[in-house]
Amino acid sequence: MVKRVLIANRGEIALRIIRACRELDIETVAVWSQADESALHAQLATRSLCIGPARAADSYLNQEAILSAALATRCDAIHPGYGFLSENPDFADRCVREGLKYIGPSGDVIRKLGSKSAARSLAREAGVPVVPGSDGALKNLRQARSLAEAVGYPVLLKASAGGGGRGMRQADGPDGLEQAFQEARAEAAACFGDGELYLEKLVVDPRHIEFQIMADTQGHVVHLGERDCSIQRRRQKLVEESPSKALTPALREEMGRAAVAAAKAAGYVGAGTVEFVLSPEGQFYFIEMNTRIQVEHPVTELVTGIDLVKEQLRVASGLPLSFAQEEIKVSGHAIECRINAEDPEREFVPCPGTTTFLHLPGGPGVRVDTALYTGYEVPPYYDSLVAKVLAHGSTRLEAVRRMRRALEELIIEGYPTSAPLAHLIMHDPDFVRGRYDTGYLDRNLDRLLELARTCDQLMEGDDKQ
Repeated sequence: MVKRVLIANRGEIALRIIRACRELDIETVAVWSQADESALHAQLATRSLCIGPARAADSYLNQEAILSAALATRCDAIHPGYGFLSENPDFADRCVREGLKYIGPSGDVIRKLGSKSAARSLAREAGVPVVPGSDGALKNLRQARSLAEAVGYPVLLKASAGGGGRGMRQADGPDGLEQAFQEARAEAAACFGDGELYLEKLVVDPRHIEFQIMADTQGHVVHLGERDCSIQRRRQKLVEESPSKALTPALREEMGRAAVAAAKAAGYVGAGTVEFVLSPEGQFYFIEMNTRIQVEHPVTELVTGIDLVKEQLRVASGLPLSFAQEEIKVSGHAIECRINAEDPEREFVPCPGTTTFLHLPGGPGVRVDTALYTGYEVPPYYDSLVAKVLAHGSTRLEAVRRMRRALEELIIEGYPTSAPLAHLIMHDPDFVRGRYDTGYLDRNLDRLLELARTCDQLMEGDDKQ
């Protein structure tokens, strides 16, 4: 096993990695920006070093500073977590050149799958169904028009180097295509330094289903079931669950085989996620593969009992997977609610601030991944995710009821969060029945927020009495 790991990240994912390493007797080195001097990951690691100012470009994206810290502390591996440098092929290559194990796939594989248009081609060659659209990157607007007419509107223009909903625009007809093309290209260039786009037919009202895969250096590739990530706002996930009510056993098996085929075609090693859209008619299509641990990985951990971060460390050490496909069993149901420091009443504007009081839920079947503590100041420089609340039950209904209880126990004071909205979703009849898709929140947000306001007014009235 590796002996000392530098964690090139912050927040709850850094803590998650520190805890897995501690249970394996692996030393950890945390890096922190000047905005994160009091952060928990900087306090709980074996050692910690400041790598620069608050701005991510000067710290968590500063490859020189991170590699220098790893070498100075004699680390033998780097774990990138998610976000920041986790899908940067050049960083993965540089780690290897410096004699460090990179806990993730190789730079070549990241490069191959990082281009969404190239990943589509790879999936197609592996026999995995892809959404109708361009075979590769678009050359110009004229080609986009021709393809859009061929596959039929509505269409999506997507950044080849993109992710997280960035560099993506929808065109419902010919009149809106040029504006969508220009906006997507400009955002892609600004976010990823690459304005390359590809085009897909828009699958209307799909489910967003992703399969967790793990692969080792001996050529073993397995999947650990699916996560349904269809509760989204502007293609940013808010609620994830496993298993999905939308999948039959036969469809689950077929999609799992497709996920493994895509990973094998890429020569994948480590933890990854193969993402699909599932049409209302039951047809699934590959959309992309994420070459890192996902925010929502604990959902899979709860239903399989497998520690994915420990498995990453095993694979990085050259060991085989600790399980075979037939040994993976899904038990019960798990749901995750992402809690963001955002105000849903104000278009989800980020709301950094000081955590004046914190109470985390507990009890049977409840897990909370967070880096918060009372007095902690959420900095304005990074992602607004402050906690992940998870509930596991023997049935989906038990998991829903357990999540309601957990969210009712959760108290985060000092700034608005998305927790009240998550609580309302857990009570919504369509969600409870599993009748939702990626358009759920667009259709229901105003109604849910109005319900929240009504509840607040009733509570205020009770307080006055």
